[in-house]
Amino acid sequence: MATLDGKPVSTDDLLSLALTNLGHFTTFRVDSDGTVRGLSRHLDRLVRDCSAVFGVALDTELVRDCVRQELAGYELPRVVRVTVHDPGADMGRPADANEPRVMVSTRPASGPPVTPLRTLSVAFERDLPLVKHIGLFGALHARRTAQMAGYGDAVFTDRDGRLAEGVTWNVGFVDRDGAVLWPRTGALPGVTMALLREYAGSVEHRDADVSLDRAADMAAAFATNASIGVRPLAAIDGNAFAVEHPVLGRLRERYLSIPGEAL
Repeated sequence: MATLDGKPVSTDDLLSLALTNLGHFTTFRVDSDGTVRGLSRHLDRLVRDCSAVFGVALDTELVRDCVRQELAGYELPRVVRVTVHDPGADMGRPADANEPRVMVSTRPASGPPVTPLRTLSVAFERDLPLVKHIGLFGALHARRTAQMAGYGDAVFTDRDGRLAEGVTWNVGFVDRDGAVLWPRTGALPGVTMALLREYAGSVEHRDADVSLDRAADMAAAFATNASIGVRPLAAIDGNAFAVEHPVLGRLRERYLSIPGEAL
């Protein structure tokens, strides 16, 4: 079940989303106490991206109401996706798409992945990388390429060979001095990444250009998003990383200690 502005979504409501593919979204985990880590950041993202995609403001109280309504009757924790799109969007006149609506869908939340992730580097740069838009073909094709080659997922490199991000996650590295390095090129500004930096504690965080050669010299690497938290990377291509590095443990602890915000 999904809802559109709090009402059951219809086939007609979904048609333009499927055929025109103009919209944006955010995904977050609602914990068992009904709170969300970084909720205000997710709402800020929706407002910012709605302005970028549709040129209009978004009512965040409507978003909250729609999410609460969709969650009613479900057992928590649960993962929520809020998709903003205009059901009247037309491929020939995208400039007329200026009445976005709020679609909410949910799925059960699982625990943090326990298996470190093996990844394949794939040359790919997302359109409008600062916007969390619904145009996922290129990213999912990269994921399929990696999985067909025997890897768990893909990590993107840009035209200059610098690592940017994963398919649906940010990538971070731990250097030999124990500092966390975040690629500064072509990556979506993830909420979980921002929270880890805000609640850094004693861990140093820096932006850096990370090539595949430089990545091979890192002590550890990890993936992060609102669904998985902090997940170690076992390898990028043939370069293996320490999956039990103490900094990774500290990052996980810091993330789990971040207080949630009530819906």
